[in-house]
Amino acid sequence: MIIALTAKGWDIPAWVENLTAQLPEAEIRLSDNLGDLSEIEYALAWKGDTDFLKALPNLKAIFSLGAGVEFLTQIDDLPEVPVVRVVGDDLTARMCEYVVWQCLMHHRRQLHCLEMQKQKIWDQTADAAASDFRVGIMGIGVLGEAAAHKLKMMGYQVSGWSRSPKTIEGIDTYHGPDGLDVMLAKTDILVTLLPHTPQTEGILNLDLFRKLAKDGPLGGGVVINAGRGKLQVEEDIATAIREGILAGASLDVFEKEPLSPDSPLWDLPNVILTSHIAAISAPKATTIHIAEQIRRNEAGEPMTGIVDMKRGY
Repeated sequence: MIIALTAKGWDIPAWVENLTAQLPEAEIRLSDNLGDLSEIEYALAWKGDTDFLKALPNLKAIFSLGAGVEFLTQIDDLPEVPVVRVVGDDLTARMCEYVVWQCLMHHRRQLHCLEMQKQKIWDQTADAAASDFRVGIMGIGVLGEAAAHKLKMMGYQVSGWSRSPKTIEGIDTYHGPDGLDVMLAKTDILVTLLPHTPQTEGILNLDLFRKLAKDGPLGGGVVINAGRGKLQVEEDIATAIREGILAGASLDVFEKEPLSPDSPLWDLPNVILTSHIAAISAPKATTIHIAEQIRRNEAGEPMTGIVDMKRGY
């Protein structure tokens, strides 16, 4: 079995080591030294050099090494083989941790606490309870549903939105444009875990921010984007923070990465920036998941996480 690997900016030796440990029968070839293209059966990719994917005549499947797949859906003439999103337990757990962490950062006013520490001010102002906060999750798929349950366990009021109807026990769910407006009107903290598609590009804009609730504990909405950078209009986020339309934001992804040192986002009050680290794919956990999927495919069993290329997720 021959597997091609490309992952721009990642620790390639670690990925090769873990793939070899999980699939000792496989030969791993990097994208800059692929040899006979007809021998390659599986391709593992994360951005970087992906043009070679179009030239693999005997490919069986393509795996995205991260949760996003837009870098693959945008390739013309991609082979008509399954494209698989890698969303295993490890990545799901990491995303849940990030969402809970950022909700708490705003709920418990961590930036304010750090400023009080810096100024040596003793401030015992009480925070609102978790049950006073309404958290809405845009994108209630595998990651969104898992995060919703974690937040629910902590006492938050949680609702979720998706393009098509979904029923999740203990979670209020909404769908479609009208359903989104209903959810936004009663949301204090908006968590975005949507994929990047033509329909979702730029969805985090001033029009949407104005629809968030203003009667919550923070006096305005907070946006947490751990989905894709193209979902947000960063100029609108800056405007919304400056004008008080938003009470705060946590951003892990950006329109262009790395974020430019000149971006106004760096210096905005009540804004927390992280460097696309919400749910980084760990080589060991991810390769265990991929190896399981490949073995299933080789045995004629269905793989999980296959992407609908027309929908983009």
